[in-house]
Amino acid sequence: MVALLSTAVQAASGIIDGTQGVLRVTGTLTESACRLEMNSADQSVRLGDVGTGRLQQMGDYGTPVAVLLHLQDCIRSSSSNSDRQGNLTWGESQPAVSLTFSGLQDDSNPQLFLAQGVSGMGLRLTDAQNHNVMPGVAGRPQLLTPGSNVLTYYIMPERTGARLQAGTYLAYINFRLSYE
Repeated sequence: MVALLSTAVQAASGIIDGTQGVLRVTGTLTESACRLEMNSADQSVRLGDVGTGRLQQMGDYGTPVAVLLHLQDCIRSSSSNSDRQGNLTWGESQPAVSLTFSGLQDDSNPQLFLAQGVSGMGLRLTDAQNHNVMPGVAGRPQLLTPGSNVLTYYIMPERTGARLQAGTYLAYINFRLSYE
């Protein structure tokens, strides 16, 4: 009798068991001038084999390998940024981005990233204009066009002052984009 009464109350209120539910929808709305493509966010870069004969003197380097960072959905926005030297980068309808690359620094040359597993060699990172990218230091602001953009960097092995010891090496270099 109680079960019949409960069903009658549910029917009277419009609630019939098994016919209703709830969708809980969550997400995050972020403010960003562009979206970094997933293929760019996590990359493996192969520098290939470099013979010790090519790295005999401090400053000798191997073949630069391009690293491409693809940005999508860049919106129109104004920007006004100064770099470390005080030079102004300004765009009325272009967002600007500066990148900071971080990772372990080479003990012999702090301008280079540490190549773990070898000695006498570090990894130099440069931007598309061949300016050195210093570990942990924000790079020059770059103006972006609305839509899609590709930022190009180059990484190469470079001889340091430490004793040269061959082997397999590995480095993890993180990067952060800052829109201003």
